[in-house]
Amino acid sequence: MTPFQALVLGLLQGLAEFLPISSSAHLTLAPWILGWNDPGLSFDVALHLGTLVAVLWYFRAEWARLARAAISVSRQGGRLVTPDEWQVALLVVATIPGGVAGFALERKADEAFRSPTLIACALIGMGVVLWAVDRWAGRERTIGTLTWRDAIAIGIAQAFALVPGVSRSGATITAGRALRLNRESAAVFSFLMSMPIIAAAAVLKLPHVIREGITMPLVIGVVTAAVSGWLAIAIVLRYVKSHSYGAFAVYRVVVGAAVLLLIMHRAAHG
Repeated sequence: MTPFQALVLGLLQGLAEFLPISSSAHLTLAPWILGWNDPGLSFDVALHLGTLVAVLWYFRAEWARLARAAISVSRQGGRLVTPDEWQVALLVVATIPGGVAGFALERKADEAFRSPTLIACALIGMGVVLWAVDRWAGRERTIGTLTWRDAIAIGIAQAFALVPGVSRSGATITAGRALRLNRESAAVFSFLMSMPIIAAAAVLKLPHVIREGITMPLVIGVVTAAVSGWLAIAIVLRYVKSHSYGAFAVYRVVVGAAVLLLIMHRAAHG
């Protein structure tokens, strides 16, 4: 892998992780379209270290507040009193379905789920669902109104993101909007949810990444993913204050349709 390829993939990872357009789809499709060697899932996970840094830094004040709340919960024997303590518990509950699914389907995610045809269909299908839900769902709720059932529902939605093209942020934002969260609250809860699942994936795969060696392209990719991830969070949170998620839905459908056309073109021309 060249430094330029790592730069491109890092940029795609950072932007697409927090925009509801699927980072895994872009990391799989870009080498396939451009004729590059597939960097593999280990490189993908290494890039997630960059986006982990982005979400930790952007929400550093929130994480400090939630960390204090988590300590209070442990001292109180698990009793939840303040809104922050409830939010910590809800984030833990919302993380469980994705963690279980990731552990159970890890090998499947490494192999069968990386098919360009499946990815294209997932991009289109989830794009339509995102547009429909965002168009018709109410917007009267905030994060402070979430219940245990809401957290479980959003967590189950995150589990579907194992299929590249579904998008972790796309699935969780869509679930949040379906539960009538306003657009900004749906995005913030989605981004906060990303930290445990990204961190867990990175910890599991990090030994393999280290065995393969820390190269300059890898460092470039991780740094680029961190910077572009921070920018993506800022862009989304500002954009959805006054706009819908429709533009992201249209992008997904257009990219998915283009990939299907490319697949048919390559099949027709051998």
